Amino acid sequence: ARRKLAMGGGAAEAAPFREIAGVKFLSRAVAGVEMKDLKSLADEAKKTIGSGVVAIGNASADGKGGVVVSVTSDLADRFNAVDFVRIASEKLGGKGGGGRPDMAQAGGPDGSQIPAALEAIESALRQKAAG
Repeated sequence: ARRKLAMGGGAAEAAPFREIAGVKFLSRAVAGVEMKDLKSLADEAKKTIGSGVVAIGNASADGKGGVVVSVTSDLADRFNAVDFVRIASEKLGGKGGGGRPDMAQAGGPDGSQIPAALEAIESALRQKAAG
């Protein structure tokens, strides 16, 4: 129930995405969600958009920030989720992040910067997609 609430109730299924140079991009800022649940949210969002990149940022109760980026398998050869979370981690005051090309996570001490971290991911996607 908490996950559904985090994604805006039943609206998660119809979560709005943007198209950037032909690539669907869905980004969402949530609060108080466990990292493992962020991954589940990203997986659900990935199913919703079919093909694209999903970025979900979370500000935890202790003020820290976490970001999960998921890339659908058809785009994994063009976009690496690890590259995107490293960019986000810098905004959050973190040191890197990691995972696989299709799913990666990062965190940092400054959860107030989640919107900036998500914007940085979108900007990086825009550059790579146009590339």
